[in-house]
Amino acid sequence: MTPNEFLQAAITTPSPSGYEEPIQRLIRQYLDPHTQEVSIDVHGNLTATVGDQAGPRLMLAGHCDQIGMLISHIDDDGFLYAQTIGGWDPQQLVGQSMTIWTAGGPVAAVISRKPIHLLSSSEREQVVKLEELWLDMGATSADEAKAVVRVGDPVTLDLKYRPLLGDRVSGPGMDNKTGMWTVMEAIRRCAVELKQHPLACQLHSVATVQEEIGLRGAKTAAARIDPHVAIAVDVTHASDCPTIDKNRQGNIRLGGGPVIYRGPNINAKVAARLIELAEANGIDYQLAAIGRAAPNDSNALQISGAGVATGLVAIPNRYMHSAVETISLSDIEQIAKLLTLFAQNLTSDCDFIPG
Repeated sequence: MTPNEFLQAAITTPSPSGYEEPIQRLIRQYLDPHTQEVSIDVHGNLTATVGDQAGPRLMLAGHCDQIGMLISHIDDDGFLYAQTIGGWDPQQLVGQSMTIWTAGGPVAAVISRKPIHLLSSSEREQVVKLEELWLDMGATSADEAKAVVRVGDPVTLDLKYRPLLGDRVSGPGMDNKTGMWTVMEAIRRCAVELKQHPLACQLHSVATVQEEIGLRGAKTAAARIDPHVAIAVDVTHASDCPTIDKNRQGNIRLGGGPVIYRGPNINAKVAARLIELAEANGIDYQLAAIGRAAPNDSNALQISGAGVATGLVAIPNRYMHSAVETISLSDIEQIAKLLTLFAQNLTSDCDFIPG
């Protein structure tokens, strides 16, 4: 499986928070030929490991879970109602093709609401509420639906990988299967290049779980690994499209390269090292600032145990938490390169103590 085939397979593999087993199987299949050790812990985090056990422990974290839904009720007519997993704008769900991931395999469904022709004038002026939406799988009764679907089955948008012009690609789950791809591609490259570039650190690349419901996998994985240094990779909002305020979000462009964050959630020396490596190796990068605890795995990593020297690298992403999230392939390629260089240049002499 090539790296590009792995990315496409990841985007089309379901992984709602708490239901990440299918994508973890895919990641293991991709990495098994290359790494010393691939393991899955009781929480579901997948960790691949290479390098010097006596060196500093470096954890690269990219969460593999995506937002989704969860079947919570089947009515007498066979219509399905669902809770959300992660943060959804209900407007994004109206009229979408969905997939219910059952024990017997995927089941097609559509999600909709009352047609506009039947809405009252006041209803037309209101934002749709989640409880006004339902899933229709074509069943004609509760018994017919229950023969196929159970309460607790996860649901995703129709998972498609759609190439656009140039190197842009679109689909649901770019948040954060692209970040997961970068950390797994980095460890694959480190493993392949081990003879030419021996690692002086012990590298742990982790596909963390349940980030979308509270950074949960990063907490448990970091507690187990006890890293000295950690870098989280996640998506961030691109501001190179209409209606996004660059004065608030910064000037973040698709194709502009890795977004390296600075701020209190970030170890200043880790950020400086990432910038130094990017400049020394011809990697275009973008800077972003965050003045609070980040809403991603870097938050949990920084305060794990007695504290971890933490960095945050992000992938510019348009239309986050929708069916049409859009990224640049060159950005994730450059991030994988930067992470590989960081691991290959980390030694016991590196000092990340502030000051």
